[in-house]
Formats: sequence, structure tokens, C-alpha cells
Amino acid sequence: MVSVDQVLSTLSTVIDPDLKKDIVSMGMIKDIEINGGDLKFTLELTTPACPFNDEIEQDVRNAIAKIKEVSKFDLKVTAKVMEGRSLSMDEMLPTVKNIIGVASGKGGVGKTTVSVNLALALAQTGAKVGLLDADIYGPSVPLMLGMGKSAMEVDNSKLQPAESHGLKVVSFGFFAEQAHQAAIYRGPIISGILKQFLVDTNWSDLDYLIVDLPPGTGDIPLTLAQTIPITGIVVVTTPQEVASNIAVKAFGMFQKLNIPIMGVIENMSYFICPNCTTKHYVFGKEGAKRMSDKHELAFLGEIPLNPGIMEGSDTGRPVLVTDPNSPLSQSFMVVAKNVAARCSVLASQLSEELKAEVATQK
Repeated sequence: MVSVDQVLSTLSTVIDPDLKKDIVSMGMIKDIEINGGDLKFTLELTTPACPFNDEIEQDVRNAIAKIKEVSKFDLKVTAKVMEGRSLSMDEMLPTVKNIIGVASGKGGVGKTTVSVNLALALAQTGAKVGLLDADIYGPSVPLMLGMGKSAMEVDNSKLQPAESHGLKVVSFGFFAEQAHQAAIYRGPIISGILKQFLVDTNWSDLDYLIVDLPPGTGDIPLTLAQTIPITGIVVVTTPQEVASNIAVKAFGMFQKLNIPIMGVIENMSYFICPNCTTKHYVFGKEGAKRMSDKHELAFLGEIPLNPGIMEGSDTGRPVLVTDPNSPLSQSFMVVAKNVAARCSVLASQLSEELKAEVATQK
């Protein structure tokens, strides 16, 4: 009869491609049951959005197939998102596992469009996702999600997020009196609004909170970095050299604040001609890829320049909602899976650091 030790020893040869660790030491094997030649257990992946989930599952099945004593195998696959920030040091948002800031060096690169579709893509994998529109001066998330002027409710002194397509959403644009007026506020007031949105909102249990930051390196990105522990920053740019050069300033600020840079997303990478199906690199080619290589950052993917994406943003019908299986949607899904994978890597590194700190204290 097969033993638990034999099963675990065999499965320890299966390596998570992102974490570079075996799935047994990562605690991904749960609830082993053995009855004669019947074997049953649960494979708990680090995120439902991992790009290697299918590969890991197949590796597990292949490994178990080598145990000749196993005549019947029942595998259950689940996912539990890892905590990518120091929750032990944070009393304000203990139920939010990962906070991901989406930043850019300049406006006009499609950062909010990327933020919205990134959040939707993560939600479509089964993760619990929130979206915070932190661009107080130009909030556009409600428009892109087709939410109009839906006001957030206040219950027990807590803001209650609006909901759309499985997302919990908070934005300054929900306040009717501000919908068509310029937000003329100095930095301290803007910072106070962001803090309230962060810590005075009933986000409930979230795997990922995506924070759409305004462009540049002003008060709001600085407030986010200094208010609460976050998992990391994703930088959005376009292929042009000028955009890439300015994007360097954005991630440079967060590096000085010791905030991890999760990687770079290139938006408007190319245009596919509907007649000849040829890729046309309207704004240059692989500018973000060169920048990420130069600064040793992860390249998280590229999003094409397509009228459907822009029209979806303008009409409140994102492409991931209207056509989730299209190539456009899949480009966002690739980016989302890469972001989720980076979260898992950072969470694993954080776990090792905490273990080392505890060992040192002993």
C-alpha cells in the first residue's frame, strides 16, 4: 500500500515555475487520503490566476502516475491567494491580501483602461477583487464601467463600495456634486480623501485591491506608499522612447520608498490591420521591453492598440465583459496572470523574510 511519505516524496519533485520551490515545501498539498490503492488529495495553488496552474496540475498527475501502488487517483484543485504584504504590521486593512498600485510617468498611456481590465481579468479567474480610483482630479473608472453617478453608501461610518461585474469599486467620481466639476484641492486634502477611501471603506475580504493612481510622482502615489503596506507597483507605458523615459521616473520614486516594482505593461503596443492582419508598430517597437530589460524589471505583457478597447472604455462596456474570449481580452488575461504570479513571488519572499526574522529573534 502506498504511504503518505511516499506520496509527498514523489510530489516534492514538482516545482512551481514562478516560485522555484517544490509544491510540498510550499504547503500546496492538502488533505491526503489513502485507502488501499485509492489516493485522494487537494492541490491548493497560490492564486487562481497563475499562468502555470494547468502545467502544475499536469506535473502532479504525471508524478502520481509513477507510483505503481496507486490504482485510483482523485485530485481536487483549489487556489488560495497568498498575502503579499505585511499584514502583521497593518491594523487598517487586515482582510486585503494584496494591494497593487497601477502607475505611469505621464498621462495618455491608457493607465486607467489597463487598471479596469486588469481588475476584471483577475476577477474572471475567480479571485476577489476591488478597484480604487485614486485619480481624484480626473476620476474615470465609473464611466469605463458604465456605472454612471451611483453614489457609495455609508454604513456604520464606513463607505460601502459600489459593485460592478464582480468588482468592488470606489471612486471620487461617484459623488454627484463632483461629477462635472473640477476638483480644486491642495495636496493635503487630496491625500486625506485617498486615506479615507483606503481605510474607511468596507472592502471586506479581497485577494487583490487594484489602485489606479494618477500619472506622475505627486501627492497621491506618495500618500499610498506612506499610508499602508502595499504589495507592489505596476508601471504602464507606451512604446515611445519619451514615454519609457518618463516611466523610469515613476518606478524610481517607488524604489526610493522601498516599494517593490512588480513589472512593466506596454499599452498600445501595435495595431493589427483588419484587412491584412499585419502588426503595425505605430508608436515604435518594444520600448517597454527594452526599458524593463535595462532596469531588470519583469515585462508583464503588451496590449494592442484597438478601437474596440477604446470604444468599450467610452461606453462603459469593457471588452472583457462584452467579448471575454476575444484576442483583445486574452491579452489582458495574460497580463493579469503575470501580475498574479508576481504577487505570489513577492508573497513567498515576504514569508521567507518573516521566517528569518522570527528565527533571528529566537
